[in-house]
Amino acid sequence: MPTAPRALVRRPSPRLAEGLLTHLDRQPVDVDLALRQWDGYVAAIADAGWEIVEVQAAPEHPDSHFIEDTVAVFGDLAVITRPATDARRGEEEATAETLQRLGYRIARIEAPGTLEGGDVLKLGERVYVGRSTRSNAAGIGQLRRILAGEGRRLTAVPIPGALHLKSAVTALPDGTFVGWPDALESAAFWPGFRAVPEFLGAQVVTLGPNRVLLSASAPKTAELYADLGYDVVTVDVTEYEKLEGCVTCLSVRLREAPRA
Repeated sequence: MPTAPRALVRRPSPRLAEGLLTHLDRQPVDVDLALRQWDGYVAAIADAGWEIVEVQAAPEHPDSHFIEDTVAVFGDLAVITRPATDARRGEEEATAETLQRLGYRIARIEAPGTLEGGDVLKLGERVYVGRSTRSNAAGIGQLRRILAGEGRRLTAVPIPGALHLKSAVTALPDGTFVGWPDALESAAFWPGFRAVPEFLGAQVVTLGPNRVLLSASAPKTAELYADLGYDVVTVDVTEYEKLEGCVTCLSVRLREAPRA
């Protein structure tokens, strides 16, 4: 009997309003609302049939709810990242412990490399990695060498106008790249690229072969995806969007169970 896919999540820190900002000006964050929105986000994934695995909270780390940045998972291999900022280092350890307990092989990005999971976009055996302010050449080079032994091909992509690659471009279940052209060096790089009408519509979480999750802040894009035949689930994540977050970075989707 097939097992349900799993999603790693991490309960937000009460200090989440202190999270780092790179491209946005700081706005007031309603922490109580943020916690309710996180509950709604987790419930939407669970309602789609995913088993929720909650990683130990890290209240000392304001950005720790952005758990996707701590790891990139390829089959049964979990590559533990190395955040670019001192304030975020240490977030990755509980993620590593959880995945090791679940049976995943563990590899790590080491200094001087930096890599954050929000810069890693997977499509089949292809892996695209954003060369952003958070993922440097040394970190991308280390990941390329790790993945060479896994039979995967890595392509590095410069990201001039967004925090992470997956802030600017993601993919629909059929493999169509969707994104916000103004945040990309060249939309022509992405085969079959479809521009979306709202920046926050570029960030898509695939919940199934016909179901996608995106922000309720992108209603025009939700309508576009529905017109393409997808079952669209929207969630309010406004307080995380104020902190340069989005629907992709609040979870790590584990579609394949590790080999026994």
